[in-house]
Amino acid sequence: MVSRVYVEKKPGFDVEAQQLAHELRDILGIAGLENLRLINRYDVEGISDELFEQCVPTVFSEPQTDWAHGELPPAADEEGAIVFAVEALPGQFDQRADSASQCIQLISQGERPEVRNAKVYILEGQLSDADVETVKRYVINPVEAREASLETVDTLKMEYPEPAPVEVIAGFRELDEAGLAAFIADRGLAMHLTDITFCQAYFRDDEQRDPSITEIKMIDTYWSDHCRHTTFGTVLDSVQIDDAAVQEAFDRYLEMRHELGRDEKPICLMDMGTIGAKYLKAKGILKNLDESEEINACTVKIKAEVDGEQQDWLFLFKNETHNHPTEIEPFGGAATCVGGAIRDPLSGRAYVYQAMRVTGAGDPLVPVSETIPGKLPQRKLVTTAAAGYSSYGNQIGLATGQVNELYHPGYVAKRMEIGAVVGATPAHHVRRETPAPGDVVVLLGGRTGRDGIGGATGSS
Repeated sequence: MVSRVYVEKKPGFDVEAQQLAHELRDILGIAGLENLRLINRYDVEGISDELFEQCVPTVFSEPQTDWAHGELPPAADEEGAIVFAVEALPGQFDQRADSASQCIQLISQGERPEVRNAKVYILEGQLSDADVETVKRYVINPVEAREASLETVDTLKMEYPEPAPVEVIAGFRELDEAGLAAFIADRGLAMHLTDITFCQAYFRDDEQRDPSITEIKMIDTYWSDHCRHTTFGTVLDSVQIDDAAVQEAFDRYLEMRHELGRDEKPICLMDMGTIGAKYLKAKGILKNLDESEEINACTVKIKAEVDGEQQDWLFLFKNETHNHPTEIEPFGGAATCVGGAIRDPLSGRAYVYQAMRVTGAGDPLVPVSETIPGKLPQRKLVTTAAAGYSSYGNQIGLATGQVNELYHPGYVAKRMEIGAVVGATPAHHVRRETPAPGDVVVLLGGRTGRDGIGGATGSS
């Protein structure tokens, strides 16, 4: 049996609904919108009626600020109102539903029930069909969500079809340049024509077979800008600099490359970003670097005064770039940006104390109609990414002491999302060892959905 409840913020507490209504009128230009209501719908399967009633005022709602209804509350203008619901895609992790499920389990001390959440939108006013479609495009990110049915359901269990045998791409080795370009477009790949040409040559000459779609998808993922940092690795053949200070820094970079015997190495942003540490280490200046076989945050040995006593401590810092993930799924992309930065000092056995966020976006106030086809509006990116970053940081209890958001038309096509953290720990708390056969690996964390190979599955 599936139990359902609708939860709506009372007037004065409906900040999210009022803010969205303001955006729809002022940013999207939907002047006919008179009122907008947001209602969270929860479906629960696997608990008794008594437990469900107990959870309505404790898990699903707060009586001081929320109304809870057994049925969808009617709109003021029932005949003219537009009602639709939005839910996460099948297999997509839904934090709200997962949190509710965990809370119910804490109350019952039994099995964790199945919970599904959807957000119901009620639009009132003089709205055309085009207005409604504009609203739906604005609030539904097809990468993570879809429009949901308003009907009741008998079960939340989802039937997944038996997977078909993995497709082998017949004739891949014989495709010409036009065929390879069409293959990229048809399969929605992120790689460039030169990348797929390299893959073709490898399977033709080395493997002497056609690849499976799984192999191509895995290569496509790990060669993406997120995993391989293709932007940072792009070779800069000619560099023109208009700013004198930047030119001076670039000249110094070229001098250090020459001193280190790196003249044959390609000039790229990645080399610029790492040359400083290489130079300091080569000159014997970087004496306090804590080196080990572990791949965690950068760790520096320091002396710290604790309770009037000089102690050996380790100072750790880590930054993470999540430009592409935040571009396509801003909440999760920005959340796991700071999460990825936290992970490495934490893996280095240190306590993480403070964070910094630096982002680049297009002007969030431009009309949504000017959005590049296939991309989310800049305002949607900016506001949702900020919510995602703060969500992860607040749950961890991490203070973000500096936030810089840069608005420039150069970020319209590719967003910038950077998170950085610092941590520290007494040196005697850390034990460095080398992994050995027979070691046990323990994975801790929440479920992240059935996303499969479409994401950076192996990186985290």
